[in-house]
Amino acid sequence: MVSYEYVLGGVLASLLGSVFFMIITSTFSAKKKVHDFTSDNGFVRTPQNGEFLTEMEEKNTDVVIVGAGVAGAALAYTLAKEGRRVHVIERDLSEPDRIVGELLQPGGYLKLIELGLEDCANESIDAQKVFGYALYKDGKDTKLSYPLEQYNSDVAGRSFHNGRFIQKMREKAVTLSNVKLEQGSVTTLIEEKGIVKGVMYKNKAGEEMRAYAPLTIVCDGCFSNLRKSLSAPQVESPSCFVGLVLENCELPHANHGHVILGDPSPILFYPISSTEVRCLVDVPGTKVPSVANGEMAKYLKTVVAPQIPPQLLNAFMAAVDKGNIRSMQNRSMAANPVPTPGALLLGDSFNMRHPLTGGGMTVALSDIVLLRDLLRPLRDLNDAPALCNYLESFYTLRKPVSSTINTLAGALYKVFLASPDPARQEMREACFGYLSLGGICSYGPVSLLSGLNPRPLHLFLHFFAVAIYGVGRLMFPVPSPQRMWLGFRLIMSASGIIFPIIKGEGVRQMFFPATVPAYYRSAPVH
Repeated sequence: MVSYEYVLGGVLASLLGSVFFMIITSTFSAKKKVHDFTSDNGFVRTPQNGEFLTEMEEKNTDVVIVGAGVAGAALAYTLAKEGRRVHVIERDLSEPDRIVGELLQPGGYLKLIELGLEDCANESIDAQKVFGYALYKDGKDTKLSYPLEQYNSDVAGRSFHNGRFIQKMREKAVTLSNVKLEQGSVTTLIEEKGIVKGVMYKNKAGEEMRAYAPLTIVCDGCFSNLRKSLSAPQVESPSCFVGLVLENCELPHANHGHVILGDPSPILFYPISSTEVRCLVDVPGTKVPSVANGEMAKYLKTVVAPQIPPQLLNAFMAAVDKGNIRSMQNRSMAANPVPTPGALLLGDSFNMRHPLTGGGMTVALSDIVLLRDLLRPLRDLNDAPALCNYLESFYTLRKPVSSTINTLAGALYKVFLASPDPARQEMREACFGYLSLGGICSYGPVSLLSGLNPRPLHLFLHFFAVAIYGVGRLMFPVPSPQRMWLGFRLIMSASGIIFPIIKGEGVRQMFFPATVPAYYRSAPVH
């Protein structure tokens, strides 16, 4: 007969063995989970069996959005209204304080209406209507009005504090129950077998977290740390903006942006509230005079101030003396996506242009409307390869709007720059003269600038009409060999400005999008 001591001992040994086995298993499992799966291209690779993905995590969210700036906040509201479950992760949810992203063109405002977000850019943030531009050169000025005759009285440009606009859109997005807005810093994309499954991020408490969804849309702005994983970016920095706020002054032309063709580069003024006017001084290159040692104040007073309209001079000098001078680099980057199943780039992380023409938000909002319409027929986003193939049409369909605004921004900036080259000087003079003619010569370019007429061919024709107008000025009253040579150089200079920009945008996609096979992609059927 077996003694009860042996039975009891066997039971205790089994229990201890089970506990020991559980400890060993959990230890190895923990080690496996913290293993570094980060690859060289910025992805986090999950193990082949996808152990990080739980059924609950996959089913709780349809779209992860990285960033809640203009593009991210507008996209979150738009997709949530379509019934998508959206998780937005934003690095800093406090109100942004920027010196750009403050002027929305009328074409962008129409897109805002289409998205149902127009109440985010109204009197509640002291937004101001903008009806066009005033252009100044060598003491002369010309007024260029937006072609708004066929629209209702509410349609115009809007200018405002960028941070107030973003906060309003964030507030509106979170009123929808299927939007989760969280503060956190996204570090990497999570990839499994070539498909992006979500993101890894640190939450506000500093804890490392993961968010999973069938589609991840990266909208983390001009300083994106994720764009290299989803595109082949070539970022250029042609200049810097130096920003000031002028208080309690009136612009010479109320409710208009003002552009001074200064030396060495343009100076901008536009209202951002009922009592404030933003001044942006463009400084070519990547370095600006130091604010700390007083070089910036000296530069603004001695170089910039003499070129400013007299009505604004006192307010400008007071703003310089006040000392709240800020600067930022202007960036330009043609869209060059690498189609990746499960992920998409949007906003400044995807495509940038010189902010001279204030077209960035118009492009972003137009992209959101297009993406919404492309996704609308799809109930299920889980077939990542098929979705990726379908969304290649997005890159072609966006071209009429984006390429028009991008090309115009880059070309106008180069034309407006002062230059010692006589041919470039003549091109600058011709541009001012052409726009001053009125009629189609002002109506056409301004309709392109405003985003109301996104037609690349019209842009191309107007640009070379300016060059031909410049040649005509040189030939009058009597042509000479010297003037004919200068006219030839003017045409060559114009070509040297616009053709590299068109090449970056893609000639076929820009002018002949219907010849691109992706243009005809239809939604995948499940």
